[in-house]
Amino acid sequence: MPAKSLARPYRSVLYIPGSNARALEKARGLPVDAIIFDLEDAVAPDEKAAARTVLAQALAEGGYGNRARIVRINGLDTPWGVEDLAVFGMHQGVEAVLVPKVNRAADLDAVAAVTDKPLWAMMETALGMLNAAEIAAHPKLSGMVMGTNDLAKELGARHRPDRLAMLTGLGMCVLAAKAYGLVIVDGVYNAFKDEAGLLAECAQGRDMGFDGKTLIHPAQVAIANDAFAPSEAEIGLAHRHIAAFEAAKAAGQGVAVVDGKIVENLHIVTAQAVLGKAQMIAALSE
Repeated sequence: MPAKSLARPYRSVLYIPGSNARALEKARGLPVDAIIFDLEDAVAPDEKAAARTVLAQALAEGGYGNRARIVRINGLDTPWGVEDLAVFGMHQGVEAVLVPKVNRAADLDAVAAVTDKPLWAMMETALGMLNAAEIAAHPKLSGMVMGTNDLAKELGARHRPDRLAMLTGLGMCVLAAKAYGLVIVDGVYNAFKDEAGLLAECAQGRDMGFDGKTLIHPAQVAIANDAFAPSEAEIGLAHRHIAAFEAAKAAGQGVAVVDGKIVENLHIVTAQAVLGKAQMIAALSE
């Protein structure tokens, strides 16, 4: 299956605890592309029921504009997952349901049977990495989110700035997502005050093919938005590629040359994708 063009950008995907009414209100004004309203890790067990009520009301009130609205439920094997799905599986304010700790495609079936929403999968276990292609092929799946903290814990991996222990799993998930035309966003960067570290990790994820990055703090939004947006140089090069290729075709040639490099049709597909993403981002800014 060929990869599809994104219908919207997912440069910045911010986690918001479903129990935090103040954060839910603030998120309405943040320049993020998407929000994961979290009922799982960010909510203590004794706050789960209250969080469900608070979040349902916030989503019913709306005000989140063009931001993608994704709810991460608790697993159906927990005391809270079934009720989470009952409340948000058909909620008009929800665009997608994020399923935690997906190990295999069958883990999505029980959720898919209850909701008409597109599903997203948390990719955060070793088994999930090994089954990434099978998971990506699920007919209800629209996106994947890397859960790098949980993955590191399961692997027993030490933190390294180059994320060496993660690269195999990250790469397998990117390959699976691109093969099946899914959105895929990178894991969080925990040191939210370390701007240089965040920028480096965003650059790594962008260069690997991730569509954006999950974030844990509003202070990280601007860096992710900038890192995963086409640069002015990339936009300029895309225009020059297209113009040169069109001129070459008009002259009866199959390839063009820009800056000493061959430009073929595959480069034009990439250039058009760059310009399309830039246009989507500009529309969101307006």
